[in-house]
Amino acid sequence: MRSILVSLSLVLMLGLASCTSSGTESSAGTTPLVETADTTAATAPSTATTTTTAAPTTTTTTTTLPPPRELTVTGVPAEAQLLISDASGDVYRGPGPFTGPVSGPTAVEIEQAGYATETVALGSDETSVAYWLDPPGQVLDKIIEYPSGNAPKQVAFRPGHDELWVTLLGGAGFEVYHPLTGEQVAAVDLPRAGSVEVIFTADGARAYISQMETASVYEVDGDSKEVLRVLPTGGVWTKVMVLSPDETTLWTSNWVSNDVSEIDLATGEVRRLLRTVATPRGLYLTPDGANLFVAGFRDGEIQVFDLESGTSDVLYRSGGAMRHLVGSADGSTVYASDMGRQVVLAVDTATNEVTELAAVDRNPNTIDLSPDGRVLYVSNRGRNNPQTYYRPGPEWGTVIAVDVATGEYLDAIVGGNQTTGLDVSPDGELLAYSDFLDDRIVVYRIPPYQELLAGDGGRWEQHHTEKVK
Repeated sequence: MRSILVSLSLVLMLGLASCTSSGTESSAGTTPLVETADTTAATAPSTATTTTTAAPTTTTTTTTLPPPRELTVTGVPAEAQLLISDASGDVYRGPGPFTGPVSGPTAVEIEQAGYATETVALGSDETSVAYWLDPPGQVLDKIIEYPSGNAPKQVAFRPGHDELWVTLLGGAGFEVYHPLTGEQVAAVDLPRAGSVEVIFTADGARAYISQMETASVYEVDGDSKEVLRVLPTGGVWTKVMVLSPDETTLWTSNWVSNDVSEIDLATGEVRRLLRTVATPRGLYLTPDGANLFVAGFRDGEIQVFDLESGTSDVLYRSGGAMRHLVGSADGSTVYASDMGRQVVLAVDTATNEVTELAAVDRNPNTIDLSPDGRVLYVSNRGRNNPQTYYRPGPEWGTVIAVDVATGEYLDAIVGGNQTTGLDVSPDGELLAYSDFLDDRIVVYRIPPYQELLAGDGGRWEQHHTEKVK
């Protein structure tokens, strides 16, 4: 559900700042209100025997409401009770959905038993709003969900731009959306197959998109969405990518050939192939560019390379299925999701000590850190269908928020079928995830850390029963 920073009364006060009303209207329509002030001035009589009186002067000031526009309000649950107020007062009170005229800034209050009451502030030009009421105790605030192409694998906010990029494993390429409205900005077909992961340069000018079937990386212009180059990796089934701090080198993990490609972006050539543990997937490069961490999926391993010498050590082996890696901004800690053991781990890069941070739900996938490094977000696919994971299983997917300082749970979201891709916006205000089997993107607003901390675990306890279908 959309959150606001102003109260209902403040919205109405702003809308009425230039007009007064003798009453309010409680129907689906509004009547413009006009205020007229008359001022008459006369000169004082002189002491002379002749008296001259000035002609009366009248000044009329007319203030009208903005012309009405049609507003549509829909949401989940559809029958929630609405109170819609514009600059003239109350416009509508009753069950949703609503379509009718409003004028000027408008406030919508939504209430339904069993859900948290929410309010939305709309500008004078907004003509529609969709809401998702959150269950009581939910700390993260659902804003919107919208359909995507087939099998959305990853989602990523483009730095410095109001765009959310979505890779389509089962589709023909990738899509770009406005994250808060779901408006599709672009849909780009890639030759031969769909796409797996996407990363950006720091300024968002370039995107790199991996394609498993062709073992290729597509370099894409961020503005035009045009493919600039196709970079062969020299491996087999390319998945995750990472850029060097100076953005001159690209590393890719190659799932089937059990190696990592090091690509010189000036020439587009592969410099070397680093032999890895079995089925490498997640990658993390330290901020100094000296060490590359690799997640080995088959045996649940964490491997680290000294990039100067090309030598490596296996720091940890769980026997699980290590999937994704992210690291703190200073490089002091690397976090890993172990899909086989349903846990997230923390690696101290100074000592290479590996500890268990928190247990999560079945089949943890993508992880991401808040920009301040305080919260780790974990997407979980849920329990697999016993016949094939290409079909919905007996559990909904989830997203878990974990405090990295304590390992405590801050909130839990129950998603759709196989919640997979996940990303936190660069400003830390938005969380997006993909429901892989539902072809859907969902966006939540992230409250400040102190509000998360004060949420008493959010819906962590309740979600255990809610995730079961």
